[in-house]
Order: sequence, then C-alpha cells, then structure tokens
Amino acid sequence: MVFSVANVAFDFDLIQKYDNAVPRYTSYPPATELKDGFTSLDWEFAITESNQRQSPLSLYFHIPFCQSACYFCGCNVIVSNNKDAARSYIDYLSREIDFTSQFIDTRRPVTQLHWGGGTPNYLSLEQVDSLWATINKQFTFADKAEISIEINPRYVDRNYIFFLKEMGFNRISFGIQDFNPEVQEAVNRVQPEALLFNVMDWIKEAGFESVNVDLIYGLPYQTVHTFKETIQKTLALDPDRIAIFNFAYVPWMKPVQKNIPQAALPQPHEKLEIWQMSIQELTDKGYVFIGMDHFAKPNDELAIAQQNSALKRNFQGYTTQPEAELYGFGLTSISMLEDTYAQNHKRLKEYYQAIDQGILPVSKGFKLSRDDVLRRDVIMQIMSNFYLDKSQIESKYHLDFDTYFAEELIEMRPLIADGLVQSNYDSIVVTNLGRLLVRNIAFLFDTHTPAQQQQRLSRAI
Repeated sequence: MVFSVANVAFDFDLIQKYDNAVPRYTSYPPATELKDGFTSLDWEFAITESNQRQSPLSLYFHIPFCQSACYFCGCNVIVSNNKDAARSYIDYLSREIDFTSQFIDTRRPVTQLHWGGGTPNYLSLEQVDSLWATINKQFTFADKAEISIEINPRYVDRNYIFFLKEMGFNRISFGIQDFNPEVQEAVNRVQPEALLFNVMDWIKEAGFESVNVDLIYGLPYQTVHTFKETIQKTLALDPDRIAIFNFAYVPWMKPVQKNIPQAALPQPHEKLEIWQMSIQELTDKGYVFIGMDHFAKPNDELAIAQQNSALKRNFQGYTTQPEAELYGFGLTSISMLEDTYAQNHKRLKEYYQAIDQGILPVSKGFKLSRDDVLRRDVIMQIMSNFYLDKSQIESKYHLDFDTYFAEELIEMRPLIADGLVQSNYDSIVVTNLGRLLVRNIAFLFDTHTPAQQQQRLSRAI
C-alpha cells in the first residue's frame, strides 16, 4: 500500500525491501575511511593547499563534556559533574586554535561557525567568553556569518541565553527528543514541558535568527499516539527547523544504550508509522521536508537552497555554505577540505600530548582521489537536492557521465523499476517514493563501503 505525504510517498513493502544499513553521507568517502598514519605534517600540507584555493571557512568547535549520560546518545562525550575538567580542556583547545591558525590563511572569511558537543553550555560564561575571544583573535568573520551553538535546555537560564546572543551567536539548537515523561525517564533525559517552553521564550526574546530543535523516533515506550503529541507540542514551540532522527539501537557499539529497556522499543512497523505521521503532521503545518531527517520553514535558508539546487552536506549535516572548507577543533572533531579529511584524537591524553609537543593533534585522515571528489559531487547532489544534472558533472569533470558510470547505471535499473529513481540522458531524479530511500540511491555510487562495514552503519529508515 502506498501513502503520499506532500512530496514524499510511503510504500511500506519497498521500504522493508531497501531498509539496509548504508552510510548517512555527511561525507564521501564516509568517515569510516579515515586512516591511521595520517600525520601532523600531512595535515599541514593539506592546509597549505587549502590556502591556495582561498575558499571561505567553516569552523567547528567540539565541547565533549556532559553532566549526565543520555542513554540514546551515539556521540563522543565525556560525562562528568566535575566542571574543573573543562578548564584544562579550554586551555588546550585555545592552544590548538592559536597553533593551527598559524597554518591557515585567516584572511579567508569565516562564513559559518558551530559549537557542538557534548554540551557547549557545560562551559561557564567566563569560559565561553575566553574561547570566543581566542576565536575572534585568530579569524575574520564575514558579514551575516552563520554562528550557531547547541545547548542542553536543562542547564541554561535566561541570562545564559542572552549572553550567547550578545557574544555574537545568531543561531541555536537544542534537543527535545520526546515530550513524554515515560520516554524521558527511560532514556535519562528528563526535562519538563514548561522548561522547554521557557527556553524557547528566552531564545525568541533574545532575538536569535534561527532555532532548531531535535527529536528522536524509535525510543522506548513511543507510540504513534504519544509521538503525535510530541510533534504537536513541538509545533507549538514554532522552531525554524526540526530534525527528527531515527534511533539506532547499537549497544555493542555504544554501551550506554544497554540501559535502555530493549523490550520497550517500538517494532519496525510502528517506527515507520511514527515516521509517516511525523512527516504528515509537519508538512501539513507548512514545513518543508528537506530530506533524511530534516524539516524547515519555507523561508529558511535550507529550503531556499534546496529549491535552488544549492544544498550540500558535510560532517555537520546539511549546509547552505557549499564552497566553505570545514576546519574542526577539539577532541574527535573532523575537518573536511576539498580533497582531504582529518580527525583529531579521540582521547584527551593523546589530544593533550600532541598539543604539548607542538604538533597538530590529528590521529586519522584521508586524501581524496579525483574519482573520490567526482563521486562525492554526485552523491551529495543526489542526497541534498534529489536531483543530478549529468551535463553539469560532464562539464566540470570532462567526461561522459553514462560511460564513466556505466556499471552504476546498470545497478540502478532495479531501483528504476521499483519507481525510486528516474534516469534519462541528462539527469537523475529521485522520485517521491525514493526520497525516503535516497541513501540507497546514493550508495550505488559508493566504491568505499564494503559489505563487512555495513553492520556498523544505521539502517536507511
């Protein structure tokens, strides 16, 4: 049976057929391809090449600390109630910024900045001020730069929100996950409804330009009925963007998830019904389904960029800054240049040691080939805009698309027959049926993800 919702169509049989484990394609090649042996000198050379391109900059700063563990979490975090832990970290992070900026041509404008975590508001106001001063000392911001931060609404007050706005942040994101108290209790993320509405009121009062909230479907004790209530309360908050992530239960990879009662998790068919209902409710209220797990108001930059086929993806998700090269700072952070990816150490000891030794604290990296860059372009256009202009690829890379990707186009035939995608002499178009399975379509062009790695990936739905 097929159900149509706005520009998305649900065919439950097809979804079950294609619900395989495939990359999320926040990058291509995926982050699983980052290799040990990538050195500080390799990274210095990549930065030097980046300077020659004079691309604008996107900066990411990772604050890994959390005061308590959320059982659904799949992020790299350090759980500690001892706030002293952040003091040393901010010192080392500032030293990394100062050191790395010696290699970056900082005349290149910063068009995008994001603080993520962990919990960035784990930091005191003094620590926020100190880190902000270090960043501003080294980098130059473009007019109308996107400057965003994630917060945990349980550990913030009105003064903190207004301080962030006065510092220069103009975008903000916070996690709701679910309004239902039973669900919150089960995932150790208890935050009363009144608290969430208070936080949103402060954000709007402070005058932030854009607000994003995160939800998760597939958590214990969720039903279509209870999650519909969460959707309705989220709509009452009136955020500019809403992300609804699919919970991946992988306790063998994330041991904290062992605290979740597995028997209380919704079954696959109910998860699909929850997802269908969510898309229906949000699109009925005017939100645009951007794809994957994101929704935005029609006048939001994400929606406008997608309309203009200018949306891209990077390690932070969808981005409206396709030309910017991403530099990540802090523990575990990933940088994404035109032809090189690099990741910092994942353990504080190694991260601190590298900085003490006066070397860039990278632990892994990957140098993209021309074929990688080409395939990334194809995959990201399909993932972001549900459309690929073959002639544009042919002109940019000086090749005949159908000849270069002859094998992939043959492998695409079953997906065409199932109505997920259309391919002709000048374009590839993801259909309404294919939008929910766009990762499967992109996967056809992936030469880096072998079958043995797929067990480590989240399923398509």
